This record gives sequence, structure tokens and C-alpha cells, in this order.
Amino acid sequence: MKRNRKPILLAGGAIVLVVLVLGGIKASQIRAMIAAGESFVPPAQAVTTAEVLEVSWKPELAAVGSVVAVQGVTLASEVPGTITEIAFKSGQMVDKGELLVRLDTSIERAQLASAVASAKLADLDYQRRKNLPPAGAVSAADIDAAAAKATQAAADVANVKAVIARKTIRAPFSGRVGIRQVDLGQVLQPGTPIVSLQSSDPIYVDFSLPQQALSLIEPGHTVTVNTDAFPDTSWEGAVEVVDAQVDIGTRNFAVRALVGNPEGKLRTGMFVDVTVVQPEARELLAIPASAVLFAPYGDSVYVIKEPESESGEKQQIAEQAFVRLGERRGDLVAVSSGLEAGDVVVSTGAFKLQSGMAVTIRNDLAPEVNTDPNPPNE
Repeated sequence: MKRNRKPILLAGGAIVLVVLVLGGIKASQIRAMIAAGESFVPPAQAVTTAEVLEVSWKPELAAVGSVVAVQGVTLASEVPGTITEIAFKSGQMVDKGELLVRLDTSIERAQLASAVASAKLADLDYQRRKNLPPAGAVSAADIDAAAAKATQAAADVANVKAVIARKTIRAPFSGRVGIRQVDLGQVLQPGTPIVSLQSSDPIYVDFSLPQQALSLIEPGHTVTVNTDAFPDTSWEGAVEVVDAQVDIGTRNFAVRALVGNPEGKLRTGMFVDVTVVQPEARELLAIPASAVLFAPYGDSVYVIKEPESESGEKQQIAEQAFVRLGERRGDLVAVSSGLEAGDVVVSTGAFKLQSGMAVTIRNDLAPEVNTDPNPPNE
């Protein structure tokens, strides 16, 4: 029996027709979406802006330093003895020559009394022999012997006094004593540590700088010192010594500054932040650091441009510009190339921009910019 193929052909043709119609509709939709995408204008992004400033800054070199006493010693006894008096309290300020510790000198004082008596007797004998008439029975040799005996007796007195003095320990200079390491009645041996003594005003601050800064620093340059121990206080001083050599391992050189410390807040061994201020200011361009987009391939900012649209109206767009940065000071950073004075850059909101994107400027939301920002005290 011969099968009728006409219905099958009609069904296949209908299916092909449906596929072609649906494909045409989908292609039309895709073309419409592409056209809409090409004509789509993203909405303007709200940003804050700042003008590129011309500033006059004295170049600064930053470093980390340590506080070192101008004079510092650990006091110890030179001779053995028993402590009979401790005349200081741990941590107090003492003056040069002030008594700190006295050792037992009862034996030495008895020896001193005997030596003084012997010295007086020897001197009287010498004076008596010296004043006898020339024709007397005393020879010149006897007079010389009496003189030598008197001198020896005087030396014995001085020797005992020296021993007593070494058993009386006084401050060799003014400063602050540390924690005492001895007790009343303790028997000291020569070299036993008693207490540390550190001068407190002025003090040294030692720090290091890379060799590139060697031509930028010299004795007399102003130094500012800060520490997190006293965040609201700064100390000023001056560079006193620049080391004569550069460390072969680190390629850094040592610097020592002399800093006033009238209240004694800075203590030996403290960690401090050091800023060396150059004497001559330089004219620079500066922008808020928040305007910079940092990237491995180069730092950039967005500059506000105002081209005219096709309708003749001015519009504000952001154009990306690559910059070279200099030193940072507070909220500002210096720009050595890529911008000109008077340019307007996006200060906040740059992270959401693309070059050529329209922006809306909202400087009423702009944060305050300061070269020396401090958080509010709460």
C-alpha cells in the first residue's frame, strides 16, 4: 500500500517556517539590545572635588629613632663595705654632687684620727728642728728626715680621706636615678651595681637615614620628635652629628640629634618618630591623598573636564590622568608630574568612575583636608 507523504512534507515545512520566524524575532531583539547598549548613557556619579594647590613645603625626612642619655652610668662601689645610708628614692631627680649611698666608715674614721694626730706630731717635730739655731746639735740630715716624716704623715691622712670619700657615693651629674638594686645593711663588693643614673635634659635621639639623604642633612637642621607614649606632645631639637660612614650592610648612615626635654618625659631607650625639616621651602603642587588611585602599573587621578555637548550645554566628565607622586603630609600628597595648578580632581568617589563618565559634584559632602590631621578627642 502506497503511503501519502504530503502531510509529512506540510508538517516539516510548517516547522521550518516557525523556526525561521522565531529566529528573525530573536535576531531583531538582539539588534535592539545592542543598539540600546550603544546608546545607553550611565547616570552621573556623585563625587567631591578639590583644586590642585600650589603649596610651599619645607622638605622633611622621616625616620625612627631611639632616645639616648647625654650622660648615663650605672653607679657601683669602688671598695668593699656595708651600706649604712641610702639617701635617694628610686626614680627621683638628683643634682650633681648629691649624696646617694654611704658605706660604713667607722674604721676609716678611727684611722683618720690616728693619722691626723701623727701628722700633727710629725709637723711639730719638723718645725722645731727647722727653727733651731744653725749652731745647734741638729744636723741637716735630721731636718730632712723630719721633713720627710711630716710629708709621709700628711700623705697618710690624705689616703684615709680618699678611702672615706670612695665610701661616700655621690651623683656625678644631675639626672634621674632608676630602681635601686641594693638595700640598707647590704655588704657591697667592688663593682656591685647600686643604681643607674641618666641625664634627662637635654637628651640625644639617634636614628638612621638611607644614603640618598646624605646630601640633604647636616648639623643644625631642625628635628621634631614624637612618641605614641605622649601623642599630644612634640619635642624640638637640632641635628648635632652626622656619622662619617655609611653602613655597608644597610646602606644607611647614623644621625644624632640633641633635643630639649625639660619635663623629663622622654626616657632612655624609648622608641620615637623623628622628622628632620629642611631649612629652605620648595614650591610644590598638592592634592588630597584620597584622590589617588594607587596601582602597580601607575598611580592615577580623575580630572574634571567640562566639554560642550551636542546641544551646546556644558557637561562635567571625569578623565583619568596618570601622576607621579612626591612626599605625603597629613591628608595631602605632593604631585611632581601629571597635573597643573588649578586643575580640579575628584577627591572622593574616584573608585566608581571610568574615564569619560559624567559626574555630579557634591562638595557639600567633602571631608576636611589638613596637613596635620588629628582625631577629635572624645
